[in-house]
Amino acid sequence: MATFTSMATVLAHPFPAMTTFGPVRNRVLPGLAARGSADHVALTFDDGPDPNSTPRFLELLAARDVRATFFLLGSMAERAPGLVYEIQAAGHEIGVHGWHHQSLLFRSPRATDQDLTRARDRLAELTGVQPALFRPPYGVMTASAHRTARRLGLRPTLWTSWGEDWTARATPSSVYRQVTKDLHGGGTILLHDTDCTAKPGSWRATLGAVPLLLDHCDERGWRVGPLREHQRKASRV
Repeated sequence: MATFTSMATVLAHPFPAMTTFGPVRNRVLPGLAARGSADHVALTFDDGPDPNSTPRFLELLAARDVRATFFLLGSMAERAPGLVYEIQAAGHEIGVHGWHHQSLLFRSPRATDQDLTRARDRLAELTGVQPALFRPPYGVMTASAHRTARRLGLRPTLWTSWGEDWTARATPSSVYRQVTKDLHGGGTILLHDTDCTAKPGSWRATLGAVPLLLDHCDERGWRVGPLREHQRKASRV
């Protein structure tokens, strides 16, 4: 029986990945897509903390009195633990992005469990708070990731709009246009506060786009904040 169960786990491992992409996910799985209250937009950043760029985002957000959710990589947090403290001290929410930035489709169930557990435990140790959210690298969930997240008390959380801010051609205007074409009240924005997994210097386009996005939300009467303030009665995945 144990052998059969293990084999079934491996075979089922990649199938839920199809639910993590595109408009179907946003409509059918609002909890996974992180859709919230119609008067609120969640602002999120992935892949940090990065001493070269994250402090600039913290300065900008502080100047605008805005809080966000930062999905941190354990490997990056290990290199800059003081920056993790700064993010938390500024009132931002911290979520888990895994230890290494590698698609879960290319990890075994055991490797997936080890990676998420290691990242969760290290972030909890650094902040004194158990993270509540998990965003998988590249937005790809698997059966193994769902099981591990459930065991660790982490809620898988994706997004409804992204800025494609990781490319060499990204500019503040292009990031702004890409986000706002799909942005509605209740949406969750995915941006990056680092270029550690992107084209060098790409974070500068993101930094330039953030004020434009905040102004856009202000004009529409949408509050901007972290996912913990993004309340909605939605089915959990």
